[in-house]
Amino acid sequence: MGMVTFVDETTAGGRGDGWEFEVAEERLALRELIRRRVFQEVAERRAATLVPQRNQPDAREQAELALTAFGRNGFLVLVGDRQVTDLDEVVDLPLGTEVTFLKLVALVGG
Repeated sequence: MGMVTFVDETTAGGRGDGWEFEVAEERLALRELIRRRVFQEVAERRAATLVPQRNQPDAREQAELALTAFGRNGFLVLVGDRQVTDLDEVVDLPLGTEVTFLKLVALVGG
């Protein structure tokens, strides 16, 4: 079992604190990596809030929204220093790999 580090960045230069995520596989399709990240975030949000269950986000729905956003170039994913452009591409995840989610920021007036 290995650990990867998820990091959020923006093209405006913002960089969030990374957080570690346990992955059993050494190789995984990007689609599955995004899906697992979303499921983990939803689970953490549910555990940390007192909002009634009916108002909680649905993990499957949120994962589909994230995959759609990726397909529309809403964000890029870098595994190590390499951009992954295909959701079905299988990426190597050696111990300590950094996976960066780079949110694209629209240009002013564009």
